[in-house]
Amino acid sequence: MLVDSHCHLDRLKLDQFDGDLDAVLSLARSRGVGKFLCVGISLDNIDDVVSIAGRYDDVVCSVGVHPLDVDSGLADVETLKELATRPKVVALGETGLDYYYSTETKEVQQQSFIAHLQAAGQVGLPVIVHTRDAREDTIDLIRSHGSREHAGVLHCFTESWEMAKAALDLNYYISLSGIVTFKNAEELREVARQVPLDRLLVETDSPYLAPVPYRGKPNIPAYVREVAEFIADLRGLAYEELAERTSENFYRLFPRAA
Repeated sequence: MLVDSHCHLDRLKLDQFDGDLDAVLSLARSRGVGKFLCVGISLDNIDDVVSIAGRYDDVVCSVGVHPLDVDSGLADVETLKELATRPKVVALGETGLDYYYSTETKEVQQQSFIAHLQAAGQVGLPVIVHTRDAREDTIDLIRSHGSREHAGVLHCFTESWEMAKAALDLNYYISLSGIVTFKNAEELREVARQVPLDRLLVETDSPYLAPVPYRGKPNIPAYVREVAEFIADLRGLAYEELAERTSENFYRLFPRAA
């Protein structure tokens, strides 16, 4: 079994499936995907992700405010703790820092990230972290406000091995998406080779970042298989072992998903 540890089912491009999410998930299941984590990004889509998770036995969800969505509304610690009680919520996030697209909201992003880290520690849930062009601040805030016992994952990781090592030292997991298959991603492939097998997750981040050979097309959860197969080959492992180990890691990080 394989797990898509990060997808946005409420944002999938469903044209080729006649608007039918059931068909998208059925295709993924036919390719060995047995669990989906539908990730929230704003206060506006919380009801959508919780509703989708409620419709399917093999879908769970997270709630949080993405760093590029802080303008649409923030959630304080108490609000996040209340949201964490919604059905099938297994994590807080995605949250984090993104200075690539937005530097003018740095302080607000940091406040939001801290609130997620503190709330997660208080309710005993992991945190799903988005980070881009904010390596030092991301690690510093995790170190100063996060929980080692209830850590989290740096999702769709695109940074250096040095940052990955710093996150691993804080008890975090590293999740790789289809970007690892891109021709210009050699630095990321080096990370994929070095991350301990018991700290590795795979994801699609669909509908974004489809892996080769689907690059440039809308991404779907079924394509997590291409990500897993690529990483297995990169590490000299059988696909079945990579799938089994990353699935075990998922349930260890997100125990509520079981």
